[in-house]
Amino acid sequence: MIQAAGLTFRRARAVDVATIVALLADDMLGAAREASADAEAQLAYLAAFGEIDADPNQLLAVAELNGEIVGTLQLTFIPGLSRHGSKRGIIEAVRVASDSRSKKIGEAMIAWAIEQCRERRCRLVQLTTDKARIDAHRFYDRLGFEASHIGYKLAL
Repeated sequence: MIQAAGLTFRRARAVDVATIVALLADDMLGAAREASADAEAQLAYLAAFGEIDADPNQLLAVAELNGEIVGTLQLTFIPGLSRHGSKRGIIEAVRVASDSRSKKIGEAMIAWAIEQCRERRCRLVQLTTDKARIDAHRFYDRLGFEASHIGYKLAL
């Protein structure tokens, strides 16, 4: 476990899934796409967690403050041929509890995530954020990320 800005970062455990899903649902976009109340959804989340946890190139993490989960993010480490065979780290699903925002927790989480990518010898860290998340755009700009690409998605 690593300490930064009063936070403790650790790999998520199955018992954390409900809290993580609640964090994912606690914003303008997540509220419409996350549903943790029914048993089928809970099984789907637990199955996804099992798959993530078993994959050595995935790291679902939580940030704790005083023993309470206040944030989450997922890191994916991708080996590739481009950039002379370098790895890249992808930061996804970054969420800070609504009552813990504006306390530099997100900044500490991203710094921790970047360090995890360095430890895995990634030469690039990338992330995507929804076009509607204007505050997130300012946040990532402030942290030195560059809006260098256009991302596309296809719902299946």
